[in-house]
Order: sequence, then structure tokens, then C-alpha cells
Amino acid sequence: MRIGVVTFPGSLDDVDAARAVRIAGGEPVQLWHGEGELRDVDAVILPGGFSYGDYLRAGAIARFAPVMEPLLAAAAEGLPVLGICNGFQVLTEAHLLPGSMIKNDHRRFVCKDQRLRVENVRTSWTSAYTAGQEIVVPLKNQDGQYVADASTLERLEGEGRVVFRYVAGNPNGSRNDIAGVCNERGNVVGLMPHPEHAVDALTGPGTDGLGFFASVLTGLVAA
Repeated sequence: MRIGVVTFPGSLDDVDAARAVRIAGGEPVQLWHGEGELRDVDAVILPGGFSYGDYLRAGAIARFAPVMEPLLAAAAEGLPVLGICNGFQVLTEAHLLPGSMIKNDHRRFVCKDQRLRVENVRTSWTSAYTAGQEIVVPLKNQDGQYVADASTLERLEGEGRVVFRYVAGNPNGSRNDIAGVCNERGNVVGLMPHPEHAVDALTGPGTDGLGFFASVLTGLVAA
């Protein structure tokens, strides 16, 4: 299965995401931000970093990159899309996911191994986990506070679209301890922590992040 990984100016974790795909058994495909096509990939990852320097707002300029036009159309048709950290910010700016990302409530950059609870295993990126499972993956951000109005939060909670929740402490002030959400269909998922940094026991805090990439590959094969 071919999993596209988009590189924006300022992307930092695109190589790590491609490595995670390869470890999980997929074929990573580099997608350049300035190209308006997806090269027949089966899924797409928007990686972490500081796309376009995070000018205006995190993800605000990347949302208008040429590659986003076919991505928006493909996501609407069911293409699995994962936004990690800055990629999550891009997805909210593109209105593929609800809510917004703002500065951490303590106004400091945070970098730590973060415990998460898996709330929704019915998405394209979480089927390898079990509901309620706790995993540990690295977290590193300064604009990681997830916010939304009361009605949006109520809808996300009621529809089971909170995919991950922070446990053992909220690192950035996100509403309802939300670490990640999905769209109604479940093919688009965004989260602030970095599963691509937890796929090798030698270089990460275990391999808890590998399930993201195994999930999408298994789902694509089954389809």
C-alpha cells in the first residue's frame, strides 16, 4: 500500500513518518507541497513541523498549498488522512476537522512522553487498538491547545469523535483533555502527539505508535 507523506517548507517529521510507514510494511511516497496531485496513493499523512514557519497561525498558510486541493477532494471521498501535530493544525485550518489549535495555556513549548487513552477504534487509523487502551507516544508543541465552542465539543463527545484523550495530566490546556479527533466518516484523524516517534523500541518510548500505521494498512488491504 502506498502512503503519501507531504513535505511543506518547515516540515520536520516527514522522514520519520515515512520511516514509520516502512516499518509497518507500507510504501512511503513523498508528496511535495507545491504539486497539485497525490500520485495515486492509498492514504496521506500530514507530518509535524512548522509549515511555512507557522506565520499567521500554525497551519494557516499550508492549508492553501497546491497539494491540499486534491487532498480535500480525496478526503471527502474517503481517503484516509492523518494529521500529526502541525498536520493536525493544517486539518483544522482546512476545515477537514472541527476546532482550532492555539498556544499552550502555560505559553511554553512542551516536549515529553505523553500517555493517551484510545477513545475511538472505529477510524482508519486506530483499528489496531482496543477501546480504552492507554499508549505512550512523544509530544512536542507550542500551539497544542485544542479549543472549540461548547456546541462543537458536545457534538464531538456525543458522536464519539474524540479519538484520543490525555491522561496523567493535560500538557497544554486542551478542552476536555482532547488529544485527537476525527471527522464524521472516521477516515480523517488529527492528533497533537507523535506516533511516528514511537515505532522502534531502540529510539522511542516503546512501539505504541505503530498501531496507527498498521491500522491504515490493514484497513486498505481489507478494502
